[in-house]
Amino acid sequence: AGQRRCPECGSAALLEDSHYAQQQLVCEACGCVLAEGLLTTTYSEEEQLREVSYLQSTGQREQQSRCLQRGIRRVQDLCKVLQLPTVFEETAVSYFRRALQLPAFHLVSLEKKELLGGCCIFVTCRQHNWPLTMGTVCSLLYAKQELFAGVFQSLQQELGLSVPALSLVDLVKTHLSSFRLFQHGAEIPAPFVEDKEKLVARTLQIVELASETWLVTGRHPIPIVTAAAFLAWQSLQPAGRLACTLRRFCSLVGVDLPPPAHLRLKELLEILLRMASQLAWLRVFHVDKKTVVKHVGELLQHRLFLLKKAFCEEEEEQGAAAPGEGSLGEGPPPSGQTEQKQSCSSEGKHPCKAARRPLLPPCLLKPKKRLRTAAPSASDCALRGDEPISDSEVEQYLRTPEEIRALRQVRAWR
Repeated sequence: AGQRRCPECGSAALLEDSHYAQQQLVCEACGCVLAEGLLTTTYSEEEQLREVSYLQSTGQREQQSRCLQRGIRRVQDLCKVLQLPTVFEETAVSYFRRALQLPAFHLVSLEKKELLGGCCIFVTCRQHNWPLTMGTVCSLLYAKQELFAGVFQSLQQELGLSVPALSLVDLVKTHLSSFRLFQHGAEIPAPFVEDKEKLVARTLQIVELASETWLVTGRHPIPIVTAAAFLAWQSLQPAGRLACTLRRFCSLVGVDLPPPAHLRLKELLEILLRMASQLAWLRVFHVDKKTVVKHVGELLQHRLFLLKKAFCEEEEEQGAAAPGEGSLGEGPPPSGQTEQKQSCSSEGKHPCKAARRPLLPPCLLKPKKRLRTAAPSASDCALRGDEPISDSEVEQYLRTPEEIRALRQVRAWR
């Protein structure tokens, strides 16, 4: 007969161990128990000479211990692939042990148990401010992000873990580190190769611009980072890169194209066009969505001034020039402002006309269609509008002149 081997790992290093005067045959490599002796649990059973196995005496099942061992090995392998420190590995393993002891993870599928180890690593990296995205873990586990997110939320709720959000700066650095544009190869032409530090720095500036203009709030960050990286890459060497599309750029760098990335790119170009309309030396040229990329460096250099001039001052001029707004003592607008507005409106597609739209969140500029409401009840129909208002509700109906002007501007652009 051949030498006996472990059925789990195939190792031949087997050891006879005495556990509480019970002989066990244990694998030294993985710790699997191949055979065990018998022992008694109580004095009454000893008197009746009843012998039970160790698993029956402790109430533990061998299947759960094997699942725990397999999950721990998977967590350790993932930590080695990601090149995480030893402290991260120990923390992730402890989270995995705690999770498997909870009843919520006893009857889940094998796929979710495998994702549980990845969720423990993801939580550990977030707590230590290590830039790891959910997409990276899902690509290593060949899992869908929706299923991974569900297991992650269950783990966070059951263990009561506090997971801080990943900062946008760390996300940009992590996302761009996987690009294949930093070394010349057969798939990357020489004009498309770019320095990593320059691309990251320019992308961070464009992402900050998007954050200041309401393009980041309430949206998935990956499409915004992808569109910002594409604009940054084009602006660094626009001569040979303007003809490259966003889809080709994503295929070159080796990342998937998020569906909303085209919309984020369009919104970023609109912001850059409004900023370009405030630079005197750019008004001579016919700047459009293609040629504005050439001047991204200049626009980002004077970002704060151009944003204030393109949005804030235009809103103040609109509020001051609108008839019937503000206090009672305001008179008609000066003739110079009237002539300027007429000249801007008569030029057709001049940048001044595009700059008239106020800076508002996208949900207010393009509101979604409202759902149909239910029919009014009898109590609502009985309201005539002349009911007295209590003193506690009066303050909700009072607005300052600035709020009145802002409200009229929003209603005018809807």
